[in-house]
Amino acid sequence: MPVSDFQPVIGLEVHAQLLTQSKIFCGCSTAFGAEPNRNTCPVCLGMPGVLPVLNQRVAEFAVRTGLALECTIRPTSVWSRKNYFYPDLPKGYQITQYDQPICEHGRLVIDTPRGEKTIRVLRIHMEEDAGKSVHDAGGGQSLVDLNRAGVPLLEIVSQPDLRDADEAVEYLKAMRDVLVYLGVNDGNLEEGSFRCDANVSVMPKGSTTFGQRCELKNLNSFRFLKQAIEYEIARQVDVIESGGKVVQETRLWDVSKGVTRSMRSKEEAHDYRYFPEPDLPPLHVSAEAIDAAAQALPELPRAKLQRFTSQYGLPAYDARILTAERPLADYFEACAGHYKDYKKLSNWFLGELMRLLKEEGTPLSALRFTPAQLGELLGAVDQGTVSANAGKDVLGEMFRTGKAPADIIAEKGLAQVSDTGAIEAVVDDILAKNAGEIEKYRAGKKQVFGFFVGQVMRAMKGKGNPALVNELLKKKLGD
Repeated sequence: MPVSDFQPVIGLEVHAQLLTQSKIFCGCSTAFGAEPNRNTCPVCLGMPGVLPVLNQRVAEFAVRTGLALECTIRPTSVWSRKNYFYPDLPKGYQITQYDQPICEHGRLVIDTPRGEKTIRVLRIHMEEDAGKSVHDAGGGQSLVDLNRAGVPLLEIVSQPDLRDADEAVEYLKAMRDVLVYLGVNDGNLEEGSFRCDANVSVMPKGSTTFGQRCELKNLNSFRFLKQAIEYEIARQVDVIESGGKVVQETRLWDVSKGVTRSMRSKEEAHDYRYFPEPDLPPLHVSAEAIDAAAQALPELPRAKLQRFTSQYGLPAYDARILTAERPLADYFEACAGHYKDYKKLSNWFLGELMRLLKEEGTPLSALRFTPAQLGELLGAVDQGTVSANAGKDVLGEMFRTGKAPADIIAEKGLAQVSDTGAIEAVVDDILAKNAGEIEKYRAGKKQVFGFFVGQVMRAMKGKGNPALVNELLKKKLGD
């Protein structure tokens, strides 16, 4: 049977590094990019006799995330030791949560070609990250950097509700948007602060019995997630069609070869010999703390997108881009308070503003002009004070200097001529010099009209009000 005769079944385990200044159980910095093994101490190195102390901010972020994903928050959750041995795990175990995680049974709605789809979230638990092994570091050596050991993570585990690679990518993007909106994660896939594992299996279409799953480890880009899942689906189908059986294992995505390859046999829970962490008491979260966290939740991406389409009348395409990043959405709303043609405002955002931000490499937070000034500029374009093309030049100068639009228009002489008498004089002059073109126009070659407009605008150095130029030309030509 071809791949199309099989139904993929996919679940994702998202690992999100939390935006705390210090690690989960000690005071070491979580800053990325420090010299190897600089951000370490006896606690995160697992020295004998040290005791972990929970970073309260980690628990607050976990509760916030759970509420945003409509989870049940456990009043009491328990820490466990997950035992395994690897060079970048200095204690020989990882402090995590096992059978009593802090959040359970939530959901995340995504968009698919067939409409909205709800993906169930099985659990969210807190844990510490391991260090990093650096292979082929020179001379064939493998080195260990423990700066990341003890960095706080949330692991967000979905139910196996995803049915193809595109759904998995959409789910991961939607999850990233939520976490970034909440301010608990920076969404940086390149630095590994947002990554995922994918559990993939296949079963014949029409079957209700899931196939044997394989885990694809540490996928840190949307493109790699899609490629790895699609390859793994085809690989498993090929194994089955060849008369073999899919073996439960952990596999890695080989970017250079475009294949998944076996890393190790997949461990079961009993292989990790979980037991309660003796150095940490159970975590108790009061109903008052949960209520306070719920009240403080920001408007989430999906709700904001829907509101942008209804409140501002924007197309879904515009709204999706404007709400993809919370600062951009907030800035749009601030500008909307000063300029009410929301679609035109959106056009300037998606066109000129986004172009300037990209070309200059400037973050939105560093803009030199205010929402009121942008509204003033767009109002000047609407009123004919300045042309749309000149308005783009004004915006560029505002972007670079922060000067007020009126001052830039005056300094650069960009004001548009809307004096009917002045424009009429230029129109008469152009028509007088182009009698032959007038005959062509009146003989039916209407495209000549554009020639006249261009000549008038050139004579006025682009400052003539286009609407008046068109009106006067039509009047003079007898239209």
